[in-house]
Amino acid sequence: MHIRPFNLADEAAVISLWQICGLTRPWNDPRLDIVRKLTVQPELFLVGEMDGMVVASVMAGYDGHRGWVNYLGVAPAQRGRGFARALMIRVEELLTARGCPKLNLQVRQDNEVALGFYAAIGYGQDAALSLGKRLIQD
Repeated sequence: MHIRPFNLADEAAVISLWQICGLTRPWNDPRLDIVRKLTVQPELFLVGEMDGMVVASVMAGYDGHRGWVNYLGVAPAQRGRGFARALMIRVEELLTARGCPKLNLQVRQDNEVALGFYAAIGYGQDAALSLGKRLIQD
């Protein structure tokens, strides 16, 4: 798998990947999420490509205090090959180079597979409760 920055020609493939991976939600328009990401640190929006096809993606960001990861997904047919780990290693490298001291991410409580994956690569549960407030209705 070749890791590279997202480009506009990837949009349909990435959205399809997110849908197949169960990453989309009715209250988040994936096209708007992409448009918004491309205005802020677009170089931290990565795709994994194999034989000219997008098989994985990850969005990352750094706000000067913490790094964040969203939309980590690997096509079901390509899972178990280390692609998610490779994307996370690359994100960690990019964020570390920016001086990012800690990386945060959110996983839905019932996603045992993702929780197991993140535990296997060194992520642990923080003693914090995630809160949110919708500012713009999509």
